[in-house]
Amino acid sequence: MTYIKPKFAHPRLPKNNLGYTRKEYEGSLSTLCAGCGHDSISAAIIDACFEMNIEPHRVAKMSGIGCSSKTPAYFLSNSHGFNSVHGRMPSVTTGANLANRSLIYLGVSGDGDTASIGMGQFAHVVRRNLNMTYIVMNNGCYGLTKGQDSATADYGSISKSGNMNSFEGIDLCALSIELGATFVAQSFSGDKKQLIPLIKAALSHSGFSLINVVSPCVTFNNNQGSTKSYDYVREHNETLSSLDFVPVKEEIVADYDHTKITMVEMHDGSMIKLNKLSPAWDPEDKLSIMTALHNAREKHEILTGLLYIDTESVELNELLNTTDTPLNQLTEKELCPGSKILEGICDELR
Repeated sequence: MTYIKPKFAHPRLPKNNLGYTRKEYEGSLSTLCAGCGHDSISAAIIDACFEMNIEPHRVAKMSGIGCSSKTPAYFLSNSHGFNSVHGRMPSVTTGANLANRSLIYLGVSGDGDTASIGMGQFAHVVRRNLNMTYIVMNNGCYGLTKGQDSATADYGSISKSGNMNSFEGIDLCALSIELGATFVAQSFSGDKKQLIPLIKAALSHSGFSLINVVSPCVTFNNNQGSTKSYDYVREHNETLSSLDFVPVKEEIVADYDHTKITMVEMHDGSMIKLNKLSPAWDPEDKLSIMTALHNAREKHEILTGLLYIDTESVELNELLNTTDTPLNQLTEKELCPGSKILEGICDELR
């Protein structure tokens, strides 16, 4: 089996202003479960970059560990990429960004990679206002380790094992706004009409941009009574070995406007309530959005759209006055200005 997409393409595929087709923005074939919301997000990233006429080689794709962190292989195959240690994507991205500010940094992470092991690093990359787009593919569980609740799982939610979550879930959007994020949005993986413009806006923003995307997990949104559940297959398995069965399911899509609350059914039959912000919403009012997020949480609703933006912020490279030239392109003369200048720097530090 190959994960490489065929290179053949129809000669009359639509092209953007750079002369590229959408195919130039794709990656390898996805190995995620069929119907996974993460694949929908990857498709939205492809569409956004294609429509924005971004040269693929100008993008640096950064990720940690988890189902979400596999997705950079599935889009922008002609871009730079770095798959870091679990939860450490923010620090790696910070170092790369300060060394070469000419690239467009796109970080992809999950709710476990961000809100659990990576929480400390996430908090600091937010408050430093690093110039990057940070997309969280949030499914509320650990998809690589049998679906345990993650730190973003809602209080009272029932896992595939049948256990109720006893802890409050972390609201990454509210937390990011409190920490000083200058662009915060929330969306649903199946709502490409909303998600693609949000990705475009985030990539255009100077500073830290967070998009928290609710992304259903087809494997662990899987109720006990289902005939496609792991338990059912094991109980009715007559082969010589016990095999895990991942059901093939349809991608969940949603199309709704701000005038009504939309109920979306997950793969396990549970429901989530999506409430889209009005186009008249003022995303520069920090206090108002914090109140709105709190009220939505009390009603068990998920607010989607552009929640908050600060257009007057100073991103980290500007704050530190770093060089526009990538460090690997600086000459010896520029890197070593001479003993007098170095002595002056030392005197300032004494």
